Amino acid sequence: MDVHGKRASIIGAKRSGVAAAELLAKSGAKVFVSELGKPGAADEERLAGLGIPWEQEGHTDRVCDADFCVVSPGIPRTAGIIRRVLEQGIPLFSEIEAASWFCKARIAGITGTDGKTTTSTLLHRIAEADGLKNGYKAFSAGNIGVPFSSLVLDMAPSDLAVVELSSYQLEGCETFRPDVSVITNITPDHLDRYNGDMQLYAAAKFRIYASQRASDTLVYNFDDPLLRAHFNGNDRGFPFGIVPFGIGNEIAGTGSEEAFFFDEGMIRHLTAEGISEVFSGEEFLKSSFRGRHNIYNALAAVAAAAALGIEEDVARKAISVFSGVEHRQEFVCSLDGVEWINDSKATNVNALLQALDAVPGRIVLIAGGRDKGNDYSILADIVRRKVDAVIAIGEAKEKILRAFEGITRTFGADTLDDAVAFARKSAEVGQTVLFSPGCASFDMFENFEERGRLFKSSILALKPC
Repeated sequence: MDVHGKRASIIGAKRSGVAAAELLAKSGAKVFVSELGKPGAADEERLAGLGIPWEQEGHTDRVCDADFCVVSPGIPRTAGIIRRVLEQGIPLFSEIEAASWFCKARIAGITGTDGKTTTSTLLHRIAEADGLKNGYKAFSAGNIGVPFSSLVLDMAPSDLAVVELSSYQLEGCETFRPDVSVITNITPDHLDRYNGDMQLYAAAKFRIYASQRASDTLVYNFDDPLLRAHFNGNDRGFPFGIVPFGIGNEIAGTGSEEAFFFDEGMIRHLTAEGISEVFSGEEFLKSSFRGRHNIYNALAAVAAAAALGIEEDVARKAISVFSGVEHRQEFVCSLDGVEWINDSKATNVNALLQALDAVPGRIVLIAGGRDKGNDYSILADIVRRKVDAVIAIGEAKEKILRAFEGITRTFGADTLDDAVAFARKSAEVGQTVLFSPGCASFDMFENFEERGRLFKSSILALKPC
């Protein structure tokens, strides 16, 4: 879109909103920013320095004096200001969509309920190594923490943008087009935003491929039932190439022209020429990057790298030295014979299930936070088999305690510090204390990063590890 001279209202003055405002202002748009709360001091300084007017502590009718609006991902379509914008027929876009108008680089977009951050980080590491070899830059942006808008003007056509995408960010995408898109999985999450409807949630995720063309590629998890039903066999007339990945060799008999799968300890690549071995799982299934879910993450990254034309040897070397991502099943320390794991990024039940499955041995689990309509019954079997105690915190505390009463020992704690102290007393030598909330963080913390950092601080305050 040519934005020069056009009036653009930015709804939400947090990180991505301010980045979009700056990008559009530098590109010649007449920008106005509206924030329901109050921008941070640094953001106010940025807006003032660019001469961008803004309002705070409420949205006025000035928002609708615009040729188009850009909405921050945290603002749902049911918000009053969004309804007013749509009722007046004003085009509404996400920050990702707006940034894509200015992106000259190739794009790899990664979405999914779980694993998208690890997959994005891993693909970025692979691309960085390939870029050093072949003379291009790899950028990491999106839901991973850096607004896409803040980087696009620095990108050249030969560069690569690895963009992590939430369903919220994809909702306002109309022309956003990745060269390679990846969907890691789709399981229940954020259903409070989608009226409890999984199909609405999935439809938001599927926006990632809506504008892809014949020269593009979609990579998806063959073992995810929803994705398998949607894509298997490519019999719905999708115009782009489709590459599934999964665990086990079943995928090799489905008629796919290309696929990646993990079988007998080896990542394998299926093509028209046959099946080749990419590399052994022993090269990445280390203590810091273990678990079935990380096999999927590695498969997704390798498949995406191949679609981008990156040699398998480059991917293998990058994965062999990868140690995981902070707050994603992150090993903190061993204290008096007990391992402590920070999995603060587990904001839904499926992520919690993956963490319980990945951790070997007996577990003391700390969970809880803001419930998003979670069904904890799917955890009953694995909790019965592996968890010696559940310590529940946050708004979901009572619901979690009820869910596991009679299955294992259950305890409530008022604060995270209290939970850590109680876990210290409860855990025995050889066990693992796993902090995997399975809930959103917003009842007690600013975000999952703050939650994870405070968990680690609380442990280290007990005794240096």
